[in-house]
Amino acid sequence: MLDKRWKIKPSIDDFEIRSLADSLNISEVLAKLLVLRDVKTFSQAKKFFRPSIDTLYDPFKMNGMDLATTRVIEALTNNEKIMVYGDYDVDGTCSTALMYMFLKELGADVDYYIPSRLKEGYGISEAGIDYAKSINTSLMISVDCGITEVNETDYAKKLGIDLIICDHHQAKEILPNAYAVLDPIKPECNYPFKFLSGAGVAFKLAQGISERIGRRELPLKYLDLVALAGAADIVPIIDENRVLVTEGLKLINENPRPGVKALIKSSHMSVGNLSSVQIVFTLAPRINAVGRLSDAKIAVELMTTQDENRAIELASVLESENFERRKIDEDTLNEAIQKVNSTINFDEDLAIVLHGENWHPGVIGIVASRLVEKFYRPTIMLTTIDGVAKGSARSISNFNIYEALKECEDMLLHFGGHEAAAGLAVEVDNFENFKEYFNKVVKEKISHGDLLPEIEIDSKVKFSDFTPKFLRIVNQFAPFGPGNMRPTFLAEGVEVSNHPRIVGNNHLLMSVKQKGCDKVFDAIGFDLGNFLPKVIVPKVVFDMVFSVDQMSRDGKSFPQLKIKDIKIIDDSNLSQNVN
Repeated sequence: MLDKRWKIKPSIDDFEIRSLADSLNISEVLAKLLVLRDVKTFSQAKKFFRPSIDTLYDPFKMNGMDLATTRVIEALTNNEKIMVYGDYDVDGTCSTALMYMFLKELGADVDYYIPSRLKEGYGISEAGIDYAKSINTSLMISVDCGITEVNETDYAKKLGIDLIICDHHQAKEILPNAYAVLDPIKPECNYPFKFLSGAGVAFKLAQGISERIGRRELPLKYLDLVALAGAADIVPIIDENRVLVTEGLKLINENPRPGVKALIKSSHMSVGNLSSVQIVFTLAPRINAVGRLSDAKIAVELMTTQDENRAIELASVLESENFERRKIDEDTLNEAIQKVNSTINFDEDLAIVLHGENWHPGVIGIVASRLVEKFYRPTIMLTTIDGVAKGSARSISNFNIYEALKECEDMLLHFGGHEAAAGLAVEVDNFENFKEYFNKVVKEKISHGDLLPEIEIDSKVKFSDFTPKFLRIVNQFAPFGPGNMRPTFLAEGVEVSNHPRIVGNNHLLMSVKQKGCDKVFDAIGFDLGNFLPKVIVPKVVFDMVFSVDQMSRDGKSFPQLKIKDIKIIDDSNLSQNVN
C-alpha cells in the first residue's frame, strides 16, 4: 500500500469566511468549504444550493452554433436523411440517444451509428461514413467525437455529406473542415463554460435548435442522459454542469425513462435517491461493458426504447456483459501486475508502458486506471489489433499525459484525448523505442516526489462540529464530482471505540471517537484492511482523513465516515504528519 502525502488546502481570508458564515448562519468550517469552492457571497451560495435551468448559458455563445442550427433546421424542413455518429462509451451512447430522440421528435428521418471498438476504434471512421452514404445521408452529426478527424471529415465532404461536429475533446493544430464545429475548448470559441461533456455539447445544439423553432422546453426531457454522461465522463461538476447534472438526477429519481429504470433495477438499486457517485461506480460500468465487449448500439437502444419489457431484456444483457468484463479485467490486471514487477525498474522508469499481445482491447483502459491506483505512475497499456499496438493512457495528478504523448507524436500512428486520459496507436516493431522515449519525456516533466499520491484536505474538524445541521448542509453540496468532491476532513487524536474488523474484500470497519468529545461514529475504509494490525493496538491514537456519507438502514439515516488514510501518531504531537 502506497504512503500518501496529506495536504491541507491553503488558508483563505478569515474575514471572508466569517462574513459568509454570518450571512448564511452556518459554522465557519462550512463557510470555508464554500469559499474553497469559490462561493463567497449570499447570492453565490443561493445559486450553488439551488441550481436553476434559468442560469444556463445562451447556446449561441458557442462558436459555430448559428451555422449548425441553420443546417439542422434546413435538413428537417427538406426531410433530408440525418445520421448521428456517436462513440461507444457512456458519454457517446448517451449523446447519441439524446440527439437521435430529439431529432426524431422533430419529425426527422434520422438514424444513428456507433463504431465498433474492436474493428474501427475511437472516432469517425471511413467505414461509418460509407454506411452513412449507403443510407443516403446528407447531414451527419457527430457527438462526443470528431474534433481530430481531419481526413475523415474531408472524406465525408467528398461523398457529399455535410458534417456537424459536437465534441468536447482537445483539438489539434488543424481543425476539421466540417460544416460546423461545436467544441467549447476549440481555439476560437468564447463559450463561457469550457468543461461540458459530449452529451452537454449535444444538449446545447438541441437547445439552440429548439430556441430557433420556438420550443425552448423541448430538450429538457433529455437532461437525464446529460447527467448520466457528465457523471460517468468525470467532467467538473461546477457551473453549468452542476445545473445539468442536478436537473438530470431529478428526472432519473422522479420519472426515469424505461431503459434507465431497468438498468437501476438490474443493478440492485432503487429509484428515488440515486447519486452522481452511484452513476460512476454502478451504472456507468454496465453501460460501458457492451461497448467494450460487444456492441454499444445495445446501450443506445436501452436509452431510447419506450417498451418496458424490452428495456428489462436489454438491461439484463448489460448486466451479463458487465459480469464477463469484470472477469476479463481481473485476469488482465493480474497479468499486467506480473509484467510490471518483472520488467520495470521504477528507479529508472517513472512510467508504466506495457504491451500484451492478446489483451482484450475493451478492458485495457480500465486496467490502466487500476495500475495507476496501485503504483501511482503514468500508465500506458497496449494490445495488438490488426498488427498494430493500440491502447489507452491514464495519468496521475498534475501530469498532462496528452502533452507528453504530443512530444512523442512522430513515433505514433495516431493519438487523442486530454490531460488525464488518452488513446494511442504505435507500430508493434516501434514499441520499445516509444516506451524508451516516453519515459524520457516523463522524466523531464515530473520528479520522484510527484509520484507519491496526495490527499487534499478541505479542513481540520472536531467530531463536535458534526451537528445534524452541519451534516445536512454537507449533503446539500451534492451532486459531487471533480471540482466539487465530497469534502475531505482531518480529525486529530482519534481512537477506536470498538473492536475493529475486516469486512468484505479487505475493508476496515470500526467505530471511532475523538479525545475530548463523546460522539461516536461508524467508519469504514475501503481496501484499508492493512491498517487493522495498527489500529487494533490498545489505546492507539491516530490522525484520520475521511469524508462523511449519509447511510440508511432499517428506515433510519445515519452518518458514516469514509476513511481515506490513517497515520498512527505520538499522542504528544498530534499534527506532525500533515504538510
